[in-house]
Amino acid sequence: MPQVKIRLQELSDAERFFEIFTQTDFEYIEVPVETLEDEKRFLNLNEVKRKTNFEHNYSILLDGKLVGACGIRIDQHRPWVGEIGYLVDKDYCGQGIATEAVRKLEKIGFGELKLQRIAILMDIRNLASEQVALKCGYEKEGIAKKIHRIGKEYYDCFVYAKTR
Repeated sequence: MPQVKIRLQELSDAERFFEIFTQTDFEYIEVPVETLEDEKRFLNLNEVKRKTNFEHNYSILLDGKLVGACGIRIDQHRPWVGEIGYLVDKDYCGQGIATEAVRKLEKIGFGELKLQRIAILMDIRNLASEQVALKCGYEKEGIAKKIHRIGKEYYDCFVYAKTR
């Protein structure tokens, strides 16, 4: 069985991430990276984001190969609440990788980060992401209207959450 691990993102991940972002059509999220330099700038900010408890970003590895990204963004007004996000290279979708990454992030969130609540928001059209939340035991709380933006369009998201 393939082994999924997560580790803190590194600057050396930039080229692989850029490859994933440019070769995968992320229909339900907007990836604000247009160049390899953009990706390097993003990765260089990770340490500051961790130290200020704003965002904790990880690389998803499958048998040692970088196949995606995931992270927890901390609500700055409610630092006991986090929101998980994830993406997986198109060539690796449907293998349970995002599900395993969410389980590992959840342990970090409730453990190291001492969160009381973790939410996952996904575009209501993104049925695969909804399955990840369900498989991980998150409860559907409702729909957040026009909370998600791709380009100039706004979309509704399902809100799933789990509490400690």
